[in-house]
Amino acid sequence: MAEIRDCPRCGAFFNYNGLREVCAACAQKEETLYEDVYRFLRRRENRAATVEQISEQTGVTKDMLYDWVRRGRLQPALFPNLGYPCDRCGAITQSGKLCENCTEEIERDLNRMEAAEELRQSLNDDERATYHRRRD
Repeated sequence: MAEIRDCPRCGAFFNYNGLREVCAACAQKEETLYEDVYRFLRRRENRAATVEQISEQTGVTKDMLYDWVRRGRLQPALFPNLGYPCDRCGAITQSGKLCENCTEEIERDLNRMEAAEELRQSLNDDERATYHRRRD
């Protein structure tokens, strides 16, 4: 069931159906901007352009470019200098929500926590296994 929402870009009301986050007029403007960016990137000399260079040359905001890369509309495999900010540290990444450094750091922390839990568990097991010696 559709619901009425305010467009985050222009403030107009529109029927939100789960497919688009903006009104039809803003979606059309975004599509026109996307076509401009894609035409810019298709030129051989621009394929290695960075987000900053693309934004400068086409007038498209960095956030919009990040969103297109995140959604897969612009693919880093074709345009190697494209990416979007890591949700944790802000470094540019090309897949997932976290960059490689943050992913490795979280994995290290998890491994440390698991090792500490195993040590705690083994100490608890040792305390339960109390041996009594009988004196004769």
